[in-house]
Amino acid sequence: MTDRPILYATAALRSVATGLTGVLLGIHLGRLGLEAGAIGVVVGTGLAGGATASAIAMLAGDRVGRRRFLLAVALVGAAGALAAAALSGPVALAVASFVGMLNGMGRDRGAALVLEHAILPGTIADSERTRSFAVYNVIQDLGHAVGALLAGLPTLLDHVAIIGPIKSGRVLLMLVAILTVGCMPLYSGLSRRVELPPAGTEALSPASRRILLRISSLFALDALGSGFLPTALLSFFFFERFGASSAAIALLFFAARVANAGSHLLAARLARRIGLVNTMVFTHVPSSLLLMTVAVAPSFPVAAVLFIIREGLVEMDVPTRQSYVMAMVKPEERTVASGLTNMVRMAAWAVAPPLAGLLMQRLSLAIPLFVGAGLKIVYDVALYAAFRSVKPPEEM
Repeated sequence: MTDRPILYATAALRSVATGLTGVLLGIHLGRLGLEAGAIGVVVGTGLAGGATASAIAMLAGDRVGRRRFLLAVALVGAAGALAAAALSGPVALAVASFVGMLNGMGRDRGAALVLEHAILPGTIADSERTRSFAVYNVIQDLGHAVGALLAGLPTLLDHVAIIGPIKSGRVLLMLVAILTVGCMPLYSGLSRRVELPPAGTEALSPASRRILLRISSLFALDALGSGFLPTALLSFFFFERFGASSAAIALLFFAARVANAGSHLLAARLARRIGLVNTMVFTHVPSSLLLMTVAVAPSFPVAAVLFIIREGLVEMDVPTRQSYVMAMVKPEERTVASGLTNMVRMAAWAVAPPLAGLLMQRLSLAIPLFVGAGLKIVYDVALYAAFRSVKPPEEM
């Protein structure tokens, strides 16, 4: 198996685990008796663990060796998921979440992604780079969809009286660990071509540094908005606001991730016509407006339809954003570029969930949806103003 198919396969396994974690975590913690504020803290610490690992990948991934680092991330992530499956206390769960880099966002954006994004452009020509990222993201979102569907198993198992919902939640966290460690044999098959000589931050050219600092600050704003909307808390929102079952919520997020997957290929085609930056902005603003309508929907079916439409637009900026960043730096700078942009996103993600949980608990379940959507609209306007005239090589 060549390197690109291996990356597609590891993305599939990891995204099933991430999709499952995103939907399961909020409901499972709620069933353990944690309040919304504590749930937000556990989700935030997991994202903080991912941000820390992303920073280490950026600074040491090339030096340690990309393949070796990917193996270590998979092993540590599996250990943390196993620990979370066995624990019940909020402090212990927060520690396990940090170590295991548990991703309550329900979207795979962790340390492994930093190195996989750095490797992927080297396996394809520039003209096919955006499509390659689109395929990678389609695979991820199909994995997210399968994982979301698996999160409905506690309801099924409870109905057939095999085990209760809390025990079945623990079993599913064990499945997360199995899926994560399953990446290790695949990473072992990567060729030596994926490795590069060490390239720290000093390797960035002045032009690349300027672009990365500007775009990373904007990505942090976008990610802060996303941090108010992790899948774990959205699941909790549907669970508490409408009384939806875990099976219904699992089906909803399955449909949402399928919509995400289809949008990625459409994004690659649209980017060929109107450009990467235009595709990022012109699809993202409507998705944020739709999210606000979800917050005030009168019933779960109406909210579900609006949410799925929103999900058909919100991820169109992902492959285009990833392709754009990799296009604007030199090949030897890609690990740093991928690490920096992913690290700031993960760090901003980690800040918001505790605050979102407190807003849900003390004010209204819907407040984080309005805050997150508003921040994203501000980001889109700022991104367009700053980068509409900065073109990647294929658009020159």
